[in-house]
Amino acid sequence: MQSPESETPSIRVAIVDDQAMVRQGFGALLDAQSDIVVAGSASDGDEAVELVRRVRPDVVLMDIRMPRMNGLDATRAILAMPGLAHPRIIMLTTFDADEYVFSALQAGASGFLLKDASAEDLVAAVRIVAGGDALLSPSITSRLIADYVSRPAPQKTTALLSPLTERELDVMKLVAAGKSNAEIAGRLFLSEQTVKTHVSRVLAKLGLRDRTQIVIAAYESGLVSVGG
Repeated sequence: MQSPESETPSIRVAIVDDQAMVRQGFGALLDAQSDIVVAGSASDGDEAVELVRRVRPDVVLMDIRMPRMNGLDATRAILAMPGLAHPRIIMLTTFDADEYVFSALQAGASGFLLKDASAEDLVAAVRIVAGGDALLSPSITSRLIADYVSRPAPQKTTALLSPLTERELDVMKLVAAGKSNAEIAGRLFLSEQTVKTHVSRVLAKLGLRDRTQIVIAAYESGLVSVGG
């Protein structure tokens, strides 16, 4: 008879980085966790696409800058695969002002992680995105916003938000401000479970993948603005 711990499904992770030491170091840290298993690794984007097709990971740690195919193109290719339960992708970067941040998030990445993150942050990041949430540090959120406002003003598409109720719009604004469910609950005098329900409805109604895409949609639709 299996113990309760052994019955807990493992989070399958693929590690993609052109530096062998990064792959080995992250792999050792993740394999040491009882609920995480490293399903494979790759050294560039081309290998990553084939690896994902073969091992079907839940989460991919994806370096941005690699030879042959970079992480951004690999992310697009992976998330466009037909007939595949698409993995959550965490982009790896050496600094938090990478020029690919906005494009990677638009391509479908679930967040970013600095390569010098602590072991605890690495493990937490994998669990967070595997659970369906997004991973954006305040500094990277600021970079996302700064990159967005440096571009030509988009066509406001408020009609996109028409399916949302007033309360769902309130929740969306606070998600875009980087607030956690607990913080939103306190601000709006709701329970955390009610906030989770509202977030789920926003995602479903707007056809979005996660909280990161809520942030992008909030700015692109004009629901929120920098300094607003």
